Amino acid sequence: MSRTPLPSTSRPGTSVSGASPSRTRTAGTGLPLLLPLALLLPLATACGGAAGSDDGSGGTTVTVTVGYQSKTINTVTAGTLLRSLGYFEQELAATGRKDGRTYRVVWQDYATGAPITAQMTAGKIDIGSMGDFPLLINAARGKQLKEPTRLVAVTGYNLRGGLNTVVTAPGSSLRSLADLKGRKVSTSVGSAADGTLVRALRRAGLDPAKDIAKLNQQPSVGASALAGGSVDALSQFVAWPGLLAFQGRATALYDGAELNLPTFHGVTVREEFAQRRPDVLDAFLRAQRRATDELRARPVAAAESVAKETGLPAEVVYLYNGAQGIATFDPALRPELIAALKEDVPVLKEAGLVKDVDVDAFVDTAPLRRAVPGPEYPRAAAATSELWLRGQSTTRSFDSPGALLKAVKGADVRAAYVPDAVTGTLWFADRAVWVADGGAWRAFVTRAAAERYVSGHAGARIVAYADAVRLAS
Repeated sequence: MSRTPLPSTSRPGTSVSGASPSRTRTAGTGLPLLLPLALLLPLATACGGAAGSDDGSGGTTVTVTVGYQSKTINTVTAGTLLRSLGYFEQELAATGRKDGRTYRVVWQDYATGAPITAQMTAGKIDIGSMGDFPLLINAARGKQLKEPTRLVAVTGYNLRGGLNTVVTAPGSSLRSLADLKGRKVSTSVGSAADGTLVRALRRAGLDPAKDIAKLNQQPSVGASALAGGSVDALSQFVAWPGLLAFQGRATALYDGAELNLPTFHGVTVREEFAQRRPDVLDAFLRAQRRATDELRARPVAAAESVAKETGLPAEVVYLYNGAQGIATFDPALRPELIAALKEDVPVLKEAGLVKDVDVDAFVDTAPLRRAVPGPEYPRAAAATSELWLRGQSTTRSFDSPGALLKAVKGADVRAAYVPDAVTGTLWFADRAVWVADGGAWRAFVTRAAAERYVSGHAGARIVAYADAVRLAS
């Protein structure tokens, strides 16, 4: 496998007329992660014109500004993939033919959800996508600054929490979360990855405020800190853990799915914009559903497209967004996701990031029901092993890890994926920890999980990946 470094997080946005698809470029803004809101808000005035605006008094051109995170790849159906497919522009062009207006879309790319919230509360972004913890901050800041927002759709989710992972440097002596006591850990405070870290440390018997030294850093900064040895571990969200593992720059220490708490990313809209432009919001949600259909129908092509747009390796994109990927893409605001969002509020309150959030008032299911009245997708099924051969536009699935190991030997493998034997989190087969148990093979995201299994199963033993391929064949 080739190991491609992650490029810069800033990327130009694209401005497109809904009725006439000529393209111009507007500069996106990559802002430091989770700056204090007081600093972010003045910066918002420097980015573009007013969102959701007409072209003057009584004009007929409507500008719609969408904030997205190209590197947070389980938001692609509301961001990177949606933008590349042009579905939102197509939907707006159809709307324009009915109402006589011209619609112009401005896409603004950010590294995290915090600056999107700052822009939304300043009236500069109409629609944005971000993770569950940032969504709650979005709701709280919107209410506080009298620019309320609403959660109207989901992009990608994992019902156990597998989108967040704690990783260490290869060769680290750390074997479990308990080993983090007295160590330095990089994360992004206020993110779902930070929430995972806090909850996981507590389950391990550690006090997140006292037993570790937490550094609040952008994901890219944290990755560099891990590589340079200035931190001992990194807790981050999709796609950073998978990317670093793929590049051989990190080893998984803790699989967020062990928490067994749903995590997701979603779409938020300014309430004023949604009320003033319901037809535009409907067009966005229809376009998002079309992008979701495309991703689910052609996951390899979608992964290649997102890789081209972001510079991320397609193999990493597919780990999260593939047919068996860690993220399940579905716009529906499922009850279990909303229930999980409510469980996140106390974590943010304790960290002093919000005072309170009325989740029921923040969630608005009406626009999605109105825009996309068709049936919902079926619930996520358990992942199976998957093999992606070089030069192939489709993958092969296997009913057991052992069958995957047999298929790998002698094959020209682009990527092989295997689900964790307990949590079901998909991981790269050559980065997983393999266990031989009699005639069966099992894989685990972390060594700690593999060791727990071995300790409870007489005769089971941990086997290196290369040996597992040889023995299984």
